[in-house]
Amino acid sequence: MTDRVAVLGAGLIGTSVALSLSEVGWETVGWDPDSSVVASLRELGSFDGLADTPAAAAAGADLVVLAGPPSSVPSLLGELETTALVTDVAGVKAGIVPAGRRLDHFVSSHPMAGREVSGPEAASPSLFRGAVWILITDGTVPDDLDRLATIVSSVGSNPVRMTAAEHDDAVAVISHLPQVLAAALVGEAAEHPAGIGLASGSFRDLTRVAASNPDLWTELLVGNGGPLSNVLEAYADRLHRWAAAVREGKADHVAETLQRAGEIRRAMAPPAVAVAVALADQPGELAKVGHALESSKVDVRDLQLRHATYGGGGILTLSVRPGEAETLRSALEAEGLLLA
Repeated sequence: MTDRVAVLGAGLIGTSVALSLSEVGWETVGWDPDSSVVASLRELGSFDGLADTPAAAAAGADLVVLAGPPSSVPSLLGELETTALVTDVAGVKAGIVPAGRRLDHFVSSHPMAGREVSGPEAASPSLFRGAVWILITDGTVPDDLDRLATIVSSVGSNPVRMTAAEHDDAVAVISHLPQVLAAALVGEAAEHPAGIGLASGSFRDLTRVAASNPDLWTELLVGNGGPLSNVLEAYADRLHRWAAAVREGKADHVAETLQRAGEIRRAMAPPAVAVAVALADQPGELAKVGHALESSKVDVRDLQLRHATYGGGGILTLSVRPGEAETLRSALEAEGLLLA
């Protein structure tokens, strides 16, 4: 019998969950309260079926995924009647874990993957490949934890177990702080019009997430206000130390700090993987690349075109998330392009 997943909330993450599980043989049923989202889902064909209510979607499901905004999750947990395994994918766990205790099988979770664009149109079955998927251990049944770990592993994610408090403290540093910093950098640059016109690589990379959905991020940042405010205050102290060092000309201190940061960064997993494709000197080559990007729906972080030294053609290098490299390579090969 085919496993069935019900996804309640079919935006970027929810639809990507459905697409990724569909690839490994699951039947998918979706529900969303927004009629315009439902219309898009019908056009896209992202789900095997769409339900009119959360209860109808969850009926007969083996797994129920709550993928709506964090503020919607506690109320859905309070209304849901199911013996299926239930999880949510919210980026803040305060208030959600207690609400799920009424269910027989609930494991809160959070895939550490996303894009700066939102909506089901941006969804991809490869979104979670190579990404960490956090499983919250508070009050859970070991068998349920193991089962969800198996499911997320099947779509290429790496399950990591931690408590709700550990999760909220961690995402305050590695997810919520960067979002605030990106907004602050853009705001500061806007005060210097001459400078913003010169912005290129490093500024673009640092501020990419500033284009993310403001409504969702307002919920996440305010919802994690305690841990995030502590991190912001500590970071402000760090910036004050930087200001003092450069103002007082402490070059040795600056060099040591930069060197240490570089060592730590190089020890981390690479933020992107380069996929190189050889382009012939003929019409339609870039169109093929465009078709591959459209079909694979990968998240392109950077691209560079190096012309061949003999003239004509060249090597196009596309940088994508580590988990999406193979998806892009397959799509490029399907277009008849030669990987370099």
